[in-house]
Amino acid sequence: MNRTSAGLETIIAKALHRAPASESPLLAWPVACGSAVAERTRALSFSGGILRVEVADAGWRRELANLAPRYVALINKYSATPVERIEFVVKA
Repeated sequence: MNRTSAGLETIIAKALHRAPASESPLLAWPVACGSAVAERTRALSFSGGILRVEVADAGWRRELANLAPRYVALINKYSATPVERIEFVVKA
């Protein structure tokens, strides 16, 4: 990792650690999943260690569920409050 991206990662992590504990995982979601996925999803809520994320359809839910362990690890790298798992919910 180059120095610029390492510095940016440090800034993001510090900012998310200053956010209210209940909001930190919600704010970390777009950082962890990246802009392409963030544009098509929405972090809805965080409670009891579970981050609920809205997705467009069952196909998105299936694909993102396979990536969930990676996303949990990334979110926990940035968030002040640990996430145990992500629940993907299809948009009503």
